[in-house]
Amino acid sequence: MKVFLLAALWVCGSFSANEDERLPNKCEVCKFLSVELQEALEKTGRSKEVLEVGEVLDTGKRRRKIKYNTSETRLTEAVDNICERILQYSVHAERPGSLRYAKGTSQTMATLKNLVGKGVKVDLGMPYELWDEPSVEVSDMKKQCETMLEQYEEVVEDWYFGHQDQRLENFLCENHVLQPSDRECLKEMWKGDVGNKRGAADGAAAGREEVKEEEGKEEEGGMTHDAGEL
Repeated sequence: MKVFLLAALWVCGSFSANEDERLPNKCEVCKFLSVELQEALEKTGRSKEVLEVGEVLDTGKRRRKIKYNTSETRLTEAVDNICERILQYSVHAERPGSLRYAKGTSQTMATLKNLVGKGVKVDLGMPYELWDEPSVEVSDMKKQCETMLEQYEEVVEDWYFGHQDQRLENFLCENHVLQPSDRECLKEMWKGDVGNKRGAADGAAAGREEVKEEEGKEEEGGMTHDAGEL
């Protein structure tokens, strides 16, 4: 089984022994802050709701009416807890650069869970029920997101009320947060596992052959595999 584990993790990527070396940089934080905020706003952008603001005066003057989709209320609701959405991300160690941050289960974790489901004992140094908890990287990104949002609150408001013809990541990240030399992650776009599918298929096939051989050698109960040795 050990050989199969090694083959599977070779296909899907590996865990970093030192999380501090892989903490998200400013470009990545700004990129995903922008992605989440713009997505939250797009969900309410077509609302036809009309809000009444202001107080009714003794003179009988009516409250002012404004469209929800251009109101400060919409922005406030979108911004509220926006950084919490970062905790929905996982680290996909098999992907390069900023692409390693994505929602959903990574190939590496899916492989490990599949092995556990087949009765293989895999030791990641934490209880199985904690495997889906936010990683150190993701938790750090959430904290950096909160700091960045507070620091650039006025810039976000300026974009919302006057520059929505531009993508938020361009207006915020390129024009205000990042130096030209720090913008590389903004160019990284996910195109699927192009170029890796053949290798993954070959690796998986090899893994299946190895597990057949190893299953014949092991006694019931199997081994416990520490992630550190992987």
